[in-house]
Amino acid sequence: MYSKGEYSIMTLRERFLEDGFLILPNFNTVEACDQLMARAEKLSNEFDYKGHASIFQTSEQTKTSDEYFLNSGENISFFFEKDAFDEKGELKNDVFHSLNKIGHAIHDLDEVFNSFTRSPQMKKLAADLQLEDWLIIQSMYIFKHAKIGGVVDVHQDASFLYTEPASCIGFWFALEDATIENACMWAKPGGHKTSLRSRFKRKEGGGTEMINLDDTPYSFEGMIPLEVKKGTCIVLDGYLPHYSKPNTSGKSRHAYAIHTIDRKAHYPASNWLVRNMSTLMPI
Repeated sequence: MYSKGEYSIMTLRERFLEDGFLILPNFNTVEACDQLMARAEKLSNEFDYKGHASIFQTSEQTKTSDEYFLNSGENISFFFEKDAFDEKGELKNDVFHSLNKIGHAIHDLDEVFNSFTRSPQMKKLAADLQLEDWLIIQSMYIFKHAKIGGVVDVHQDASFLYTEPASCIGFWFALEDATIENACMWAKPGGHKTSLRSRFKRKEGGGTEMINLDDTPYSFEGMIPLEVKKGTCIVLDGYLPHYSKPNTSGKSRHAYAIHTIDRKAHYPASNWLVRNMSTLMPI
């Protein structure tokens, strides 16, 4: 179970501010991870995708945005890998093994996910990081299935959860071991000390657009693989560029992530993710 380990309360926050991420092993028990995976599989197998299948691609986010995606903020929604369907529009595999992710209010609408998300150790971590007034604005169950799990291009979470001032902080939970072999995340210590490159927002007249804020290319120099064991929590600053490669291995890499914002920060109505801000609950 979570403890500060080598960190004191002061240095835990200081290390996060310095590196832009924290790696906290044994944050969740193996049993809790297994329970969440079982729940995700059950929800997936109960999903009737006919008529409203949506594909998720980070590389073509604007192109693949649709009403189902834009209305997912207050729902439990299901998104498929781009190669999940054949030329006739039929799934090549069962629903569960074809999904990219489930999002974006699963933490609010499902009891099992709510319990995992708002655990005692999460509340303790929020206090240690001085995030008591941060609201959980979205959640994602990420499948990264063996052989089919797609690439996640280098990005900053604050591009998708834009606030003024910037406040986005993510919590990524390894539900299975994450290694270079099965496409773990990559990031650079201190890489968050940079500018915000883009902002993903709703476009007037419908759809979405990615607004360029800074042409500076991402630097991959110094990026390291964040290889972690099942049960680990990785905390991510919203400005930290990170990515993962396609999972071409025979091992899946299931994970669960939530993103939070400061209650006091301004959350523009033009953001792609729409939530009733008055109903959002803190960590």
